Amino acid sequence: MSAAQRYSGVARALHWTIALLIVINIPLGLLHDALAHTLPAIPLHKAIGITVLALSLVRIVWRLAHPAPTLPDGMPGWEKTAAHGLHLLFYGLMLVLPLTGWAMISAGDKPFTWFGLFSIPKLAVSKGSVVLSLSHALHGPLGIIFGVLILLHVGAALRHHFVLRDDVLRRMLG
Repeated sequence: MSAAQRYSGVARALHWTIALLIVINIPLGLLHDALAHTLPAIPLHKAIGITVLALSLVRIVWRLAHPAPTLPDGMPGWEKTAAHGLHLLFYGLMLVLPLTGWAMISAGDKPFTWFGLFSIPKLAVSKGSVVLSLSHALHGPLGIIFGVLILLHVGAALRHHFVLRDDVLRRMLG
């Protein structure tokens, strides 16, 4: 496979780093009550979330400057459209989920730190605001939707690799 057919090293590093952080963060968010006695899940969830946001912004800038390799010519149009649509949804969720979390943190009284190393400034969100209400309403359900979409994405990648035996997955592996 030529270099033009695969993602750049930077794109691959950002993809896998962000993917790992998200795969860790969704269960931390969903299971934080059950983990409360053994793991400081919420502080970790917050710090990982803001890291995902920062890395996602870098990834978007990188992607705009370095377009993705084209999908295989033999791939049906509906599948290409679905792949592009899912990637757009992922980018949106990688921004919206951390931002809704940050909004919820900002309206609270507790400090917001990055792994306890330094403070993150709070957004101008107050208790009772529409932004806070929307953030509370959206954050959890969007996290679950993101998890389901990730499973769909992984399933599609594995289908391409093991069933169709094309290079779609290999483009992101190196």
